[in-house]
Amino acid sequence: MSNATETIRKVELGTGGPLVGVQGFGAMGISAAYGQTDTAAARDTLEATVEAGVTLIDTADMYGVGANEEFLAPFVAAHRDRITLATKFGIEYRADDPAYRAIRNDPGYVKKAAEASLRRLDVEVIDLYYMHRRDPAVPLAESVGAMAELVREGKVKHLGLSEVTGAELREAHAVHPITAVQSEWSVFSRDVERSAVGAAAELGVAFVPYSPLGRGFLTGAFTDADKDLSGDDFRQLLPRYTGDNARANAALLAPLHRIAAEHGATTAQIALAWVQQRAQVHGLTVVPIPGTRKRSRLVENAAATRITLTAGELALLETLAGRVAGDRYADMSLTSAARETGQLPAA
Repeated sequence: MSNATETIRKVELGTGGPLVGVQGFGAMGISAAYGQTDTAAARDTLEATVEAGVTLIDTADMYGVGANEEFLAPFVAAHRDRITLATKFGIEYRADDPAYRAIRNDPGYVKKAAEASLRRLDVEVIDLYYMHRRDPAVPLAESVGAMAELVREGKVKHLGLSEVTGAELREAHAVHPITAVQSEWSVFSRDVERSAVGAAAELGVAFVPYSPLGRGFLTGAFTDADKDLSGDDFRQLLPRYTGDNARANAALLAPLHRIAAEHGATTAQIALAWVQQRAQVHGLTVVPIPGTRKRSRLVENAAATRITLTAGELALLETLAGRVAGDRYADMSLTSAARETGQLPAA
């Protein structure tokens, strides 16, 4: 399949939401979590997004403890009228205390975090503002109410939630319309299909899958995080990508390789095509946000939007998620799956 730059089609991000490219860009890895960054290459990759029609640019205040938002600011300024800018609040880190982490959904913090993000991004309004993680101790009505006030003040255009259950989405949507839900969703991770996807489809909320490439594992970029990645790469902390789990999961990639060969594509493109086709399977808008530091990979990823998998190919991939060894996080307590399956008390 050709990787020549070609503008991807646009879709409405949820009912009444902005028009965005059908694939977005997750910016976390350009300055956080995955080891050292080549700054020039990262900026060139950002330029490639708008050239390819990838217009939903996703960051968060926790990525690099604000550094990711600051890194994006010049790019945002240069292309403000062409991109939809998304950021998040809710996971609080402190630059002066690396061990500190807190989940904050209280109304006062929501407003404080938004002001800080506006300042770092050097913008007057955030297009899409997500609650990054849920603190069940804070009523959703209070958190979403504070987010809605930001909309009324003109500081935020649209609201989103991350890692929420279907019931939580419905509760939040009753307070203020939710435009998008962002949660992990890939051929290896399908717990969102338990309730969140169905609720989103019912309410006209878009789904924004993060880690649609299994944090690079589905691309073949590495086979064991402990052996293949640098010591400052946080994937070494994720159970499914190290040791015996990684070896078992690598064996599951055989159908991806087979299908990729048939399409003249890469395994990354097949994994992304699978996620994109969830839109037809579940009847909702789906805009995955793969991340990369390389222009060539950005163009390759965007080309996946033009691949359609057959029913037979989809069937080959259907059982993979149920066979994956290891959780997606060492501590699953902040995920919707933990609250939904009763692994933790809801509050």
